[in-house]
Amino acid sequence: MKLLNLILNNQEWNVLGGDLTENEYDKVNVIFLFGDTDVMKNSEVFFKLKDIFQKAIIVGCSSSGNILGSQISNSPVVATAVFLEKSRIEIASLVFNENDNIEKLSENLIDSLPKENLKHIFLMSDGLLINGSELARGINKVNKTVPVTGGMAGDGARFQETYVIANDKPAQRTIVAVGFYGESLSVQSGCFAGWSEFGAQRIITKSQGNVLYEIDGIPALDLYKKYLGEYASELPNSGLRYPLNIKENDDSNEVIRTLLAINEENKSITFAGDVPVGYKARLMKPNINELIDGAGKAAESIEKINDKTALGLIVSCVGRKIVMNQLIDDELEIIQDILGDSVQLIGFYSYGEIAPFKDDLFSCELHNQTMTLTTIFES
Repeated sequence: MKLLNLILNNQEWNVLGGDLTENEYDKVNVIFLFGDTDVMKNSEVFFKLKDIFQKAIIVGCSSSGNILGSQISNSPVVATAVFLEKSRIEIASLVFNENDNIEKLSENLIDSLPKENLKHIFLMSDGLLINGSELARGINKVNKTVPVTGGMAGDGARFQETYVIANDKPAQRTIVAVGFYGESLSVQSGCFAGWSEFGAQRIITKSQGNVLYEIDGIPALDLYKKYLGEYASELPNSGLRYPLNIKENDDSNEVIRTLLAINEENKSITFAGDVPVGYKARLMKPNINELIDGAGKAAESIEKINDKTALGLIVSCVGRKIVMNQLIDDELEIIQDILGDSVQLIGFYSYGEIAPFKDDLFSCELHNQTMTLTTIFES
């Protein structure tokens, strides 16, 4: 594997570093591209990169922060070109409409990827116009053999529009799945949160999909405002500081849900994924040190295969970025320290993270407020 990092500077692509020579540009398999919405939605960014790497497949999405190396880049768009010397990639993509069945479409999306020698799927989706839980359910119905990681595109803290690139100009309502193929590939992932629970454990008593209406019979928005206190006037943005932890029962895995929107009329809250009736729910709050430690635990769950160049794809939640503020680079630095300099990091801050639980690697879940990491080595 050989990599090349690039940044966009004054509308031009500049090489930042890597071990890929210009003579090898036509061997690049895939380019991962992440950037600020206002710049990313401009098709020129994509086509200028395509002119340089004409044979490469380009994928990516808008973000809430662009990760390159062990820090958030000041560049509006970052990219990493990947030359897999012994392996290959394939992509599948789709554009959905407002009333489409996301579960069924995601089944078809995964089914359209070739299955022979498939080792891993990395997925990127529109971050606002889709229920991420439906996306994960559809994937799990047809995929029983490989792990799936990835995330939902971001838009800073604005929550207005997100874009995905699937080897074509940026588009909304788009999902792209990147399949990694080859016997020499070793792909591992880690996912961890680090938030602290507070307040009483409650029961979700009224919801529909990812829209929460009542907890313990109390209007959801009223309850949130009570707990948020002085931050209530800053909703929905302040809700990123106080996600909801849900689980089906005491023995089931917990997942975190991020607040996306509020409705003052019916007192409901829209989350990034499902909040089913009957689930136990508890609010969460940030502890900076625990969040940073959580990023480290995500990295510690990955066994280092060798000291050769490797790709590290990071998807971390916008809520973590907002809460940690100036300390946000700390969670990236701890990952780099644990994995070592041979792992080249690139990624984005998202509106939802997709990763499996430790005890079931072939069943993915929509997470929020987590640090998710995928490393790809060639032996």
